[in-house]
Amino acid sequence: MGRTSDAGEKILSAAHSLIELRGYAALGVAEICRTAGVPKGSFYYFFASKEALALAVIDQEWAARQHVWARVLNGSGAPLYRLRELFEHAQAAQQAGQLTCGTISGCIFGNLALEMSNQTEVFRDRLQEIFEAQVDMVEAVVVEALTRGEVTVTDTREAARSVVAQLEGQVLFAKLYNNASQLDPLWANCLALLGARPPQREPAGA
Repeated sequence: MGRTSDAGEKILSAAHSLIELRGYAALGVAEICRTAGVPKGSFYYFFASKEALALAVIDQEWAARQHVWARVLNGSGAPLYRLRELFEHAQAAQQAGQLTCGTISGCIFGNLALEMSNQTEVFRDRLQEIFEAQVDMVEAVVVEALTRGEVTVTDTREAARSVVAQLEGQVLFAKLYNNASQLDPLWANCLALLGARPPQREPAGA
């Protein structure tokens, strides 16, 4: 068995990789522990169930992604350019994943929503919280853009929800076609959703 101090992290890391690539339902505790390199008997020392482990994976992934979203969307550039940077980051992340494992894995939140939301209420509730948090972050940017007269939407909440849905949908297409270029239309589609014209490029350092 790995040291007690790192066995739990190994299990969490293995579960994250396996869930991202193959989904939740097909995985068993034995396979997760085998991938992690720890005895199966040690699993329940760290996690009460496979469901509890999957929720820990979701929370770990959201903590990391929320940090990135906050850094990008709370930046100093013009609001629409911050949204574009978010899309570029999402596309780069999918491309990096493809280089690592040969396929585009998509969004773990979207994957689990499609697989588990009609089966397990606890997954549905947690994923709803995450997507609502994403909508909150995008809405703040949309409100700022509206204040600046850069967009023409009247319902900023629904506009932000549409932007998040567009991002999630294009990532799903990227996974389906195993091609990150499916995310190329995100910027133009976002401008259309928000009733915005393509802004002139910001001066360097703006």
